[in-house]
Amino acid sequence: MPTVAAAEPLSVVASFSIIGDFARQVGGEHIELTTLVGPNADAHVYEPRPADARALARADVVLVNGLSFEGFLPRLVESSGTKAPMVELAEGADVLKDPNGGHYHFINGQASFHATPNDPHAWQSIANAKVYVRNITRAFCTADSTNCADYEANAATCHGTLSALDAQIKQTIADIPADRRVGVIGHNAFRYFERDYGVTFLSPQGVSTGSEAPAADVASLIREIRARRAVAVFAENISNTRLVEQIASEAGFTLSGTLYSDALSTEDEPAPTYADMMRHNAQTIATAFAAD
Repeated sequence: MPTVAAAEPLSVVASFSIIGDFARQVGGEHIELTTLVGPNADAHVYEPRPADARALARADVVLVNGLSFEGFLPRLVESSGTKAPMVELAEGADVLKDPNGGHYHFINGQASFHATPNDPHAWQSIANAKVYVRNITRAFCTADSTNCADYEANAATCHGTLSALDAQIKQTIADIPADRRVGVIGHNAFRYFERDYGVTFLSPQGVSTGSEAPAADVASLIREIRARRAVAVFAENISNTRLVEQIASEAGFTLSGTLYSDALSTEDEPAPTYADMMRHNAQTIATAFAAD
């Protein structure tokens, strides 16, 4: 791939807001960034717009999660005719298996099952987030070698921030009594957070929001909430709260706050950056789990 002239910003497309923040942290002033799925929006059910195809057509680099997370992407790439490399940021991450063997996306309003053995929400592990940053840095240096030193310096700063954040979250969760670490969330987006920090989430949906939870599954979840002595129910920023409000009511809870799973917030909300998101989620979880 030819190197972009130093005077021109690198044209970068990020598939959704969390990746967009990583790209901004690494790229700084040297990139022109377009993010397809914006704040508080759900990539599982996203329907691309004509402007998205135009953005891909002029891109130098396209950053995606991979692991079949962006169900809308293959047809968008085809329609755009883009020649830009698709950089899968989860490559090299420590990936968990999807216990259901796959998940649903909505394509043209229809649910489509993507058979995949992996859980795509790898960014919920800060160790994996560092892998994402490394992959972005490598992609930017390949496309724009002139500014590689700046990309690498920005990445080093980002890695330092992430390491400090990881230690902070571990301490926050360590202060929660071991018998008060079970909560409920709308879809199963936090398994990496569970693995890294020692909490448990019960969920009526699998790793995608693309299909409704059957009534029998909800009833089973209510029984599991009681059997495992869950202590809090959380909303998600990307989803309607109706289902989790129903679950909370039937289990005798009120909602304990909102967690940011698959998207960042707007600038005037609590999680406009990845670091803000992880810090907010950890504190919201800790506050709810510690409450009597």
